[in-house]
Amino acid sequence: MSPSTTGNCSKIRRIVRVRQMLLRWRRNARLAASDVPAGHVAVCVGPSRRRFIVRANYLNHPIFKTLLAKAEEEYGFCNHGPLAIPCDESLFEELLRVVDRPVPGLYTLEDLRRRCHVDVSSGNSESWPLLRDELIC
Repeated sequence: MSPSTTGNCSKIRRIVRVRQMLLRWRRNARLAASDVPAGHVAVCVGPSRRRFIVRANYLNHPIFKTLLAKAEEEYGFCNHGPLAIPCDESLFEELLRVVDRPVPGLYTLEDLRRRCHVDVSSGNSESWPLLRDELIC
C-alpha cells in the first residue's frame, strides 16, 4: 500500500468512529430522563437566557400569551429546546408570582407595569425588558 492510501484509510476510520460516537450520543440523549417534570415547560428568559421551569397551564394566562406573541415576533416558530422569552428576568419572576397567586384585575402587561416597582426613568439597563416597543416596568 502506498502512503496516500494508508492516510485515506485512517481518515475514513476516524470519520466512521466519529459518526458512531454521534449516533451513540443521540441514542443516549433520547433515553436520558428529562429534568422537566410532566405538565411543565422549560423557558429561557433575558439576555443571560436564565432557565425557568414553568407550569404548562401558566401559558394560558393573558400576560403569558402576550409574551409568547412577542417571542414569536422576535424568534419565530423554529425554536429547538426551551422556549425563549424576550423579557427581563426580574419582570419574569414578578410575572410568575402574579400568575401563581392571581391578583384581581391584573391581566395585561400594562397592569403588570403599573404593579411593578422598578423605576424605568432611572435608566438602569438591567431593569429594562427586552421587549422592543413596550416598556414593562
